[in-house]
Amino acid sequence: MEIKNEKACFVQLWLRLERTRQMLAGQYKRFCIRNVLKVWFGQLATDDFIWEVCHNVAVNDEQVCGNDALPPPSLYPRKHRELLRAIVSVRLGLSMRRVDLKALDAAYSEAFPNSTALNISKKKKSVKSV
Repeated sequence: MEIKNEKACFVQLWLRLERTRQMLAGQYKRFCIRNVLKVWFGQLATDDFIWEVCHNVAVNDEQVCGNDALPPPSLYPRKHRELLRAIVSVRLGLSMRRVDLKALDAAYSEAFPNSTALNISKKKKSVKSV
C-alpha cells in the first residue's frame, strides 16, 4: 500500500480502517493501534515504528498506548483522524503539521457520507458586536 499526502489516499485509508475494524472483530482481536499497524504493514510494523506512531497520536494532550482499544471510526473519528495523520507523517517522514488536514477531513466525509463532517481545523468566524 502506497501512502500519499492527498485526498484520494486518505479516502482509502478511512475505508481500510473500517474494514480492518470489522476484520479484527471477526477474529475476536482488539481494535487498537498496534493491531491495525500489524495488519497494514506486517513486518514493517516494528516496535519502534509502532512507538513513533503512538507518540504522535496525542488527542487532547492524552498520550495513547498502542494496546488501547479504539472506538469505531464512523462514530468517534477524532482519535482515528490523529492516527491516520500520524501514520502518514511517519511513513512519509513529514512533520505532523505538513499532513493535509483539509484533505483528511474531506476524505472522512466521502468515506462516511452519513456521518457528521470533520471540521476540527476550521477557523472560527469572529463575531463583531454592533
